[in-house]
Amino acid sequence: MHYRIAGIDVHKRMLAVVVADVEVAGEYEFESRCWATSPAQLRLLAAWLVEEEVQEVVMESTAQYWRPVWEVLERYWKPICEKQEGARPMSGRLHLAQAQSNRGPRGRKNDFGDAERLVKRLVAGELILSLVPDAEQRLWRTVTRAKNQLSRTRVQLHNRLEALLEQAHLKLSSVVSDLLGVSARRMLKAIADGERDPAALARLADPSLRATPEQLCDTLSACHELHPIYRELVKMSLEELELLDQQMGQLDQKMATLLSPYQDQVERLAEVPGLGVDSAQQIMAEVGAAAATFPSAGALSSWVGACPGQEETAGVNHNRRSPKGNRQMRRLLNQAANAAIKYQGSIFAILYFRYVGRMGHNQTIGVIGHRLCRLIWKILHQGSRYQERGPAINEKNKQKRTARMIRQLRRLGYRVEPTGSPLPVPA
Repeated sequence: MHYRIAGIDVHKRMLAVVVADVEVAGEYEFESRCWATSPAQLRLLAAWLVEEEVQEVVMESTAQYWRPVWEVLERYWKPICEKQEGARPMSGRLHLAQAQSNRGPRGRKNDFGDAERLVKRLVAGELILSLVPDAEQRLWRTVTRAKNQLSRTRVQLHNRLEALLEQAHLKLSSVVSDLLGVSARRMLKAIADGERDPAALARLADPSLRATPEQLCDTLSACHELHPIYRELVKMSLEELELLDQQMGQLDQKMATLLSPYQDQVERLAEVPGLGVDSAQQIMAEVGAAAATFPSAGALSSWVGACPGQEETAGVNHNRRSPKGNRQMRRLLNQAANAAIKYQGSIFAILYFRYVGRMGHNQTIGVIGHRLCRLIWKILHQGSRYQERGPAINEKNKQKRTARMIRQLRRLGYRVEPTGSPLPVPA
């Protein structure tokens, strides 16, 4: 019985597709066809693969152009292939190969040759395959990564606004801790609307602001002769900031709606020091609601790139640098580790002060991030809860953090009803 595999070399406007029976002696005989990447052509490609009785498909991860090909095959080819008579365990399997692992020898490049090499190296086990989650999780990733991009744009806007104020001789960032905070925004809005009196601007500050009215008046004294162009630019920056905040709030609501069936997992992740509701949602978008793809905590750590590396020769490990992994998860773990060490009395703060003198800050954060990664797998895969193993935490601080987390969950639309303390699990 034959077993046919298709290799697809992906481009923006065309696909080079080859099909071969891999259970033959000697060289494979490839059938080659070229397809366009329009939706109609991709559906015809899926029908052709069914007609050719293709059991597996391997394609190269070319930028973002592989995504529509993958989704069409996942929808129109995979279900039919899995239900065919005589289907094998690997029938209907889609593979995404990293381009670096399919590099050919130097010389003239050929698209069909690249597709043939994909099939040969897949059979030989020489390809590095990427993890592609299911359609639901891919939608979560789209939302969370879009919000992350908006967050980065917001930081860029903050830097541009600060540079603009410095150029206008308004040293507001020197006396307020947050240039985009409530007090600063009120003063900036008044400046954009044409206010010239520094005393009037100083009165807009919140009473809890550390800066005195005299300091604010001195800082904003340049408003007397501020050029109208600067006022217009400040107004445009504030309008852009308001739009960004509105869009980020909408994405928060969308993500909460998508993850509403998994509210328990979000709550259990948010209980970990250094994490919160937003971080929990992003983690679930990256690893899944139950981290079912990863058989162990070590497998998840290796995929993320949070574990020590290993380059061993003659029994000696010459390099322990962490491998490359999922950049989004590495960013989340780094942020969570830096936040977790600030919880006085927690196990993470104890680990930090135990190692930082010998390893330095960056490597210690890596150790704590590795521990957090393994803890995340336990919580999602085994249904466990976090239990603090450090010295007794101030009960008042625990209650404040719990109340803050409940407010965040309710603001996003989750239904939260406080109950008795659940059964914990060690960190």
